[in-house]
Amino acid sequence: MSGPVIGMPPGPVLFVDDEGHLRHAAAQTLQLADLDVILCDRAEAALAHLSRGFPGILVTDIRMPGMDGLSLMRESLTRDPDLPVILVTGHGDVELAVQSMREGAYDFLEKPYAPARLTESVARALDKRRLTLENRALRSVAAAGGALPDPIAARLSGQSGAMRSLRERLRAVAGTDADVLIEGATGTGKEQVARALHEASRRAGMPFVQVNCAALPEGLIESELFGHESGAFPGATRARYGKFEHARGGTVFLDEIDSLPMPLQAKLLHAIQDRQITRLGSNEAMPLDVRFVAASKRDLEAAAAAGEFRADLLYRLNVVTLRVPGLDARREDIPALFMGFLADAVARAGRDTPQVPGAVLAALAARDWPGHVRELRNAAERYALGLEGGPGQAGPGESLAERVAAHEKALIAAALAAQGGSVKATYEALGLSRKALYEKMQKHGLDRQDFRPD
Repeated sequence: MSGPVIGMPPGPVLFVDDEGHLRHAAAQTLQLADLDVILCDRAEAALAHLSRGFPGILVTDIRMPGMDGLSLMRESLTRDPDLPVILVTGHGDVELAVQSMREGAYDFLEKPYAPARLTESVARALDKRRLTLENRALRSVAAAGGALPDPIAARLSGQSGAMRSLRERLRAVAGTDADVLIEGATGTGKEQVARALHEASRRAGMPFVQVNCAALPEGLIESELFGHESGAFPGATRARYGKFEHARGGTVFLDEIDSLPMPLQAKLLHAIQDRQITRLGSNEAMPLDVRFVAASKRDLEAAAAAGEFRADLLYRLNVVTLRVPGLDARREDIPALFMGFLADAVARAGRDTPQVPGAVLAALAARDWPGHVRELRNAAERYALGLEGGPGQAGPGESLAERVAAHEKALIAAALAAQGGSVKATYEALGLSRKALYEKMQKHGLDRQDFRPD
């Protein structure tokens, strides 16, 4: 039995509204956010798409001819009680929408809503749906007596000592509720580390809520994090959950925490320390059951010493500190990473897999990557399109044998790169005989000279 796909791509957004111009506007907004959209002009048409296995979410207007949005929601939840449903309401339907949330609605949007509000709500709902389906698949595997996949290994590949050490530390801390600070340069994969930590924890079935501290509008940061009551400030026409409340039971990932303004750092400190929050405009503190994972591209100890980050907040966050290595510290992983990114890129583009000469893999391992994993992924995308390193010769790239051969080539190239082209050190590292290594190098067109340092 095949295992579940960890980190599966987001499913479609089933958007239902009887008004054509609103469907068109929503489709444009969601497609610009790289999301797939299924449009329906009536509830009855939407039901044809909905089942327990539907991979996406439902967004529906309440007021429609025939079956209305509330009836559609109720029928959808009988088919799958875990399906996230977002209701779109007119001004007079807010109380109805609030009642619907008690019946199982995930969120509601009041017309007219800003495009960013739609994409934000949809993104959270899709993340919740992905986690639900992954956990169902995990339970199916466990019930069948199969081995469960390792989300840490799935998200954080690489055989370098630096990556093996990172995975070991992640496994050691994943089973605890300790707050974690992740440090690393831009592009090293701090978000992947945070997601792997969440997926390997007891909170895996609950929300993973990402907060990009650098992208939050300064005047709305407090409302975005803690939520607000109706009338808390001009324009606050209704109460709203903050991101921390949406993460209840799960993980809050505070990306680029070093960008958070100092006044907000104090309020965040109290939320982490007391594990409770108070919405803007309210005097009632609410308990907060979440795990905090923060990420920074800066050395926060140095920032705290310079008075640019609160030292007390740092000590609350860095119960455990994980440092993500850059590609310069894991050069032996570069060929295999590149081949993996290339396989993903050609699959998305519907192209054949181009041949990658050993000299190209060696050059990739030898060059500097200031943008780290993100830059390497972009290079693989360009190579897949024939825009970098020459188009190569297209091979079928579809069969299992082709994919196994490509993976074997990448592993051998990685070992040669790590050993500076030394054949003896390479076959010993790979557990092969000299003869077997030579045969495989000849088969894959790998020349040890290509991997020797200048």
